[in-house]
Amino acid sequence: MDMSTFGDFRDLVVEVWRDGVFGIAIAESLVALLIFSLFLLARNVLTRLVFRLVRRATQRTQTDIDEHVLNALRDPIRFIPIVMGIFFATNSLDVGEDTAAFFYNLNRSLIAFTLFWGLYRLTTPVGEVLMRTSRFLTDAMVGWVIKAAKALFVVLGAATILELWGIAVGPIVAGLGLFGVAVALGAQDLFKNLIAGLFVIGERRFNVGEWINVEGVVEGTVLEIGFRTTTIRRFDRAPVYVPNSKLSDNAVTNFTRMSHRRIRWIIGVEYRTTIDQLRQIRDGIERYILDNEAFASPSEVATFVRIDAFSDSSIDILLYCFTHTTNWGEWLEIKERLAYEVKRVVTEAGTGFAFPSRSLYLETLPDAPEVFPLQQGTAKKE
Repeated sequence: MDMSTFGDFRDLVVEVWRDGVFGIAIAESLVALLIFSLFLLARNVLTRLVFRLVRRATQRTQTDIDEHVLNALRDPIRFIPIVMGIFFATNSLDVGEDTAAFFYNLNRSLIAFTLFWGLYRLTTPVGEVLMRTSRFLTDAMVGWVIKAAKALFVVLGAATILELWGIAVGPIVAGLGLFGVAVALGAQDLFKNLIAGLFVIGERRFNVGEWINVEGVVEGTVLEIGFRTTTIRRFDRAPVYVPNSKLSDNAVTNFTRMSHRRIRWIIGVEYRTTIDQLRQIRDGIERYILDNEAFASPSEVATFVRIDAFSDSSIDILLYCFTHTTNWGEWLEIKERLAYEVKRVVTEAGTGFAFPSRSLYLETLPDAPEVFPLQQGTAKKE
């Protein structure tokens, strides 16, 4: 082994050090890696400093909206030092035109990604502001607006990044349009439910948290109004996912929005009850309802206590009234006290409640067994 061999090895080491990987010198790569590492290490310090300064400013305000905005932008802001580190690291490299163009598009894409990410996260606090201030938009409508805005920012962000890399978005959109027509022909129910959901929200039939009854479908509390289905939790706590078309095609009763709650009873008393006893029962029940503040007055709603019908086994009294409260538990308590009062009034009147009964009168006993002749003869001998 001569000195020329060592010289060749030295030249090879210098060449690798100078050219490195993809034509980038190893020394420059180490410098770029050091720059990126410094930004990565300073990331927590910089973000803490920024958040501390901004939070001091937000504490001076009387609203908490700015706090929600700051929390929503926390992750995008923490990502900015990484973008800056990649930018300064790539700019410190001496590379060819093709690699420089790649780094240029990479930095632009990261910046576009950060911007649209921030806009995506901002939709939530903006939606909260709309819920608090808007008199025309319901919570469900705001929820739809937030979802649509998020989807829009995702699509715009993806299209922007593709355009930065020289990928034409127009032909892709046109292809998706043809594909969408084919899908729409086989997904008519999906679009039907989507349009039905828009009508349900636009007409404000119900909101999240309200108690509704969809005739022939389900009864319960609305949890969420989605693009295709509405989630309703039944009273046994089981969630039911109802297609929006069912909500638009069927009658929907919104119990939460009722102003009063009804009590309708048919009270049957015995037929032996006299007219004076009937009057005493009717007047006693009516007096209890009119004097009780839990019940709505006849000037507000229809209120009746009347002798209604002569049934098969009872004289029926119609009790028809409404309570002020619409809370189910309070209504049950009021109805219970009314039942006690009805029982007391009927008992004090000296009569009782009727129960279903039937009387059968027989003049002769059909198909009665005949007396056996031998028994007759035996009886005579004895």
